[in-house]
Amino acid sequence: MYRLVSAILAGAALSYVSLLPATAQDSTEWIGTWTASPQPAWQADFPIPLGFPSNYFRSTIRQIARISIGGSKVRIVLSNEYGTQPLKVGAAHVAITTDGAAIKPESDRVLTFGGESSITIPPGAPAISDPVDLTVAPLAELSVSLYFPESAAATTMHWDGHQTAYVAAGDKTGEADLKADSTQTQRVFLSGIMVDAVDGARAVVLFGDSITDGDGSTIDGNDRWPDTLAKRLQEAGGAPVAVLNQGISGAKILSDRMGVNALARFDRDVLNQARADTVVLMMGINDIGWPGTGLAPSDTQPTAEQIIAGYKQLIARAHADGMRIVGATLTPFGDAFVGSPFQGYYTEDKEKIRLAVNDFIRSGAFDAVIDFDKAVVDPAKPGYIKAEFDKGDHLHPNPAGYNAMAGAIDLGVLSAQ
Repeated sequence: MYRLVSAILAGAALSYVSLLPATAQDSTEWIGTWTASPQPAWQADFPIPLGFPSNYFRSTIRQIARISIGGSKVRIVLSNEYGTQPLKVGAAHVAITTDGAAIKPESDRVLTFGGESSITIPPGAPAISDPVDLTVAPLAELSVSLYFPESAAATTMHWDGHQTAYVAAGDKTGEADLKADSTQTQRVFLSGIMVDAVDGARAVVLFGDSITDGDGSTIDGNDRWPDTLAKRLQEAGGAPVAVLNQGISGAKILSDRMGVNALARFDRDVLNQARADTVVLMMGINDIGWPGTGLAPSDTQPTAEQIIAGYKQLIARAHADGMRIVGATLTPFGDAFVGSPFQGYYTEDKEKIRLAVNDFIRSGAFDAVIDFDKAVVDPAKPGYIKAEFDKGDHLHPNPAGYNAMAGAIDLGVLSAQ
C-alpha cells in the first residue's frame, strides 16, 4: 500500500523533474548504507546519565560511522526531529577515516545543502545533503564533521553509539587530524549516510533494542551482530545488501522512554528506507523486564498477549508495504541486572512471558525466524546466557556472543523473495 502510493508520487515527481533544466536533475538512485535511529534526549528524572554536552555552541563534532555497502557518491542525513528550536549547521564535511579523529586529506569533501554551505533545519525536520563524488569501499569508516555557529541544543541524539565522537571548539570541519577538546560515545543529529545505488542493490533493516544497537560490543570495534552480518553479506558476494541498524537501547514495542515505541517509529525507521525489502524484528525484552525496576518503577507489567498484539501490527504493516518481516527470538535474560539498581528486571514470572513470546515468534506468523535464543543460551541452564557470551549483566552479549548471533543467521532468510 505505502509503496504503491510512493510509486505514484515518484511518477508525478519524475514528470515534474523532466521539465527542469538538465543541470537541476539528479537521476541517481540512493540507498542507505548506515543509519542511527534518532531519539529524544531524556530529562534528568531518568536514572541513566546522557553523558554528552547539552549544547554544541560554536563547536565542531566529528562522528565516525562504518558503512555497510560502498558507492561512488555520498550524502548524509541530519535530524532535528526532537528539537524545539531551529538548528543551524554552519559547515559540514565528509571524509574517509584513517585512525581516530584523523581523515585522509585527499578524501575530504565539503557538503552543501541545496547548493549552500550551511543550512537551518526547522524543529521536527530532517535535512539531506547534496551528493558529493567520493568513492567509498564496503565496510569503510567515514567521518562526518559538523560545525554549529549558534546555539545547538542536543535534543536529537542516538545514545548508544558505541563509537568515539570528537568535539572541538570552533570550525574544525576541514582539519585532517582534529584535536579534540572532549570525546563522547553518543551520536547527535547524524541519522544516516547514503550512497548511489547500483542495479540490484537492496537493504535489510534491523529493528531492535540495545542488543541490536550493540550494548556489550567493543567501543570503536564494530563487532555488534549487525556489523558482522554486514561483513558476512559482503563476503557472500552478489548484489550489494545494505544493513541498516535501527536499534535503540531501551527500545520497547508498546511504550516510550529511551526513544518512541516500535509502533510509532516503524514508518520512519523501516518502511521509509529506500530499497529496503526485509526487516528483522528483535524487540520486546524491555517491555517484559522494565516494569517494577528503577527504570520504570510504576509501569504496569504487559502480558505476552499484549506484546504479541504489537508484533501482529508490525507484521501487518510490513506486509501492507510489500516487505518481508523476519522474527528474531528474545535472548535469555536469567538474573539480568541482579544486585544492581535495576534488580527485578528478571523474575520467573517475566521469564514465562519471554517464553510465550518466543513461542509466538516460532509459530509461523513471521515470514522467517532467526533463533538467537538458541544461539546463545546455556544448554545446561535454560533461560540463561552462556557465560562465555555474557557481557556481565546477564542480558547483553559480549563480542563473542554477538559473533555467535551473526553466525547463526541463515543468509537465505534475508534474501528477497
